[in-house]
Amino acid sequence: MKHQVVCVPGSVAPAAERYRSLVEAAGDAANFHLKDLEVYREESPRGDYAIELELQGIDRLADRLELQRFHLVGYSGGGFCSLAYAGTRPQRLLSLATFEPAGIPGELSAAERDFRRFLENKLAGLTGSEFMAAFVRAQVKPGAKLPPPPTSVSPEMRKRPAGIAAMIRAFDAYGFDREALRACTWPVYYGYGDLSHEEQALKAGILAQLFPDIHVQRFSGVHHFVPPEQIYVPAHVRSLLELWRRAEESVPELAS
Repeated sequence: MKHQVVCVPGSVAPAAERYRSLVEAAGDAANFHLKDLEVYREESPRGDYAIELELQGIDRLADRLELQRFHLVGYSGGGFCSLAYAGTRPQRLLSLATFEPAGIPGELSAAERDFRRFLENKLAGLTGSEFMAAFVRAQVKPGAKLPPPPTSVSPEMRKRPAGIAAMIRAFDAYGFDREALRACTWPVYYGYGDLSHEEQALKAGILAQLFPDIHVQRFSGVHHFVPPEQIYVPAHVRSLLELWRRAEESVPELAS
């Protein structure tokens, strides 16, 4: 039986682009169901946009596919949404895998608040390409090599600055009790790159104190904005396949 995996991307690249290399590397081991963010469903974010809309979107996809339980993978903003989904709907998941989630839902620690203020200050008053350039630079360590800016901007990418700003506001507004993550007894994976802002390692430490079963993996020479094929390298893909295998072994109806 193939692993049933729902993948939610970050706020920049759509799901098909973000997860193409993972889908290709995993081959026939899994059925991947790619779920784009609800914030981009319309030309501009809804006035009532909230994280709950993203969670409802995952529910609708899983219901349409008749998936009672599934593995969830989230990157960046999709990682935040995946953590929120895990804490509010733990009965629907077999496992959770995130790579550099944009944040952890719930009350921020002092160090997390410092980074949030740092990011908001970097983005204040910026729009368009200037917003995107500042958004990228703020999340990597000094000296990290960044991809060159695009020579042209597609209509889909023109949605990104407004969508990112809407998601950041929604992160702050989303009410969540982090203690709920302690009830997630299935296995969890957290990956991050050593060239990303040190806030990624901070979040790994916070989640390691909440999830009962979590594996943290750091990748050398990687940051938040490298191409997906540099994130979903063989070691990363092997870790995900092992996560899904181990999770299903603990579920009698799947292990038999």
